Amino acid sequence: MVNSKERVGVIGAGRMGLAIVKHLVRAGYEVSVVDIKADNIASAVKLGATHELSPHSLGEKSDFVILGVGYDDEVNEVVLGPNGVLNALKPGSIIAVSSTVAPDTVKDLSIKANLKGVSVLDAPICRGRWFADEGKLLALFGGDAKVVERGRTVYSTFCSDISHLGEVGHGQVGKAINNLLLWVNSIGLIEAGRIAESTGIDLVVLRDALQMSSAKSQALEDWDQITFTWALKDMQIVSKMTDQAGLSLPITGAIKELVKEGRRIKATNPPRWTGTK
Repeated sequence: MVNSKERVGVIGAGRMGLAIVKHLVRAGYEVSVVDIKADNIASAVKLGATHELSPHSLGEKSDFVILGVGYDDEVNEVVLGPNGVLNALKPGSIIAVSSTVAPDTVKDLSIKANLKGVSVLDAPICRGRWFADEGKLLALFGGDAKVVERGRTVYSTFCSDISHLGEVGHGQVGKAINNLLLWVNSIGLIEAGRIAESTGIDLVVLRDALQMSSAKSQALEDWDQITFTWALKDMQIVSKMTDQAGLSLPITGAIKELVKEGRRIKATNPPRWTGTK
């Protein structure tokens, strides 16, 4: 049952954010949106959301704010900046960070938010835009049990699965590891595909066989959807974590470099695992 007192704000109404807005509105939530692109705002309003001019004004009308901006500095700006949401939120409100950022970024935000009586829910999401359209995303939660429980009510409108991984920061750790393994697999699929192509084998037939064996993977299943658009950003987050831990991880370092070329290959001449041109 929807909590009629819960007012949800969404900062960042891009491809994923708009799908989230759609499901929230359908579930009966009062939704406010901020975005820097007029087209995204128009789409959100058409879905039934209201438009606010700044994160601050959005915060004045929200109890639960979802962040969907792209980068760490953007997260800090919309929360802590001169027109940021934090100073406008009432004590007891929640900021849910669904952006993919470094664990340290969300932990630092949590410390600053707590000083004002506001809680942070570490809540990156997985599975991509097609799953967002269907309301079948996976949320990786990090945070206090009471905050997590409140977050479940909101996120269950657009997530079919929610996993509580631990404290604030652990959601982003889970997302970083998920993405590291995705890009390891995706680079492997480019190289394996090149080897297979050289033999003249039908890659689509081979893919069907591999998906019944130990080579089965979600990356191979979703090959058409993989674009490498955010791969370098993901690997930069992983690299930062690696350096902080003082770990020497040569495979991880190599993947960070290989995803740069992987993006070009996937956009221009990828192995045709699915036969889609």
